[in-house]
Amino acid sequence: MSKLVRMDQSGHTTLAEWTAGDPASVEAAVQAFREQLDLGYFGMVSTGEGHAEQVKELPVDAPLVILRLPISGG
Repeated sequence: MSKLVRMDQSGHTTLAEWTAGDPASVEAAVQAFREQLDLGYFGMVSTGEGHAEQVKELPVDAPLVILRLPISGG
C-alpha cells in the first residue's frame, strides 16, 4: 500500500493511501495530491538514501510521497 503524507505542524498527516489495483483509491490520492499542490506544497519522492526528487504528478507506483512547503530564506 502506498501513502501520501503532508509534513506539517503535527509532524506529518496521512492524506491518502492507495493500491495500484484499486482505481477508486488511486483517484482519491491523485485528487488529494493536486489539492495540496494548489495550496503551495511540493511533492517529493525518494530516489535513494539521502536523495529525493520533486514530482508534479502523483507517481502511483511510489511507496511514499511526501508533501512539504518550500523552504523560506535566501
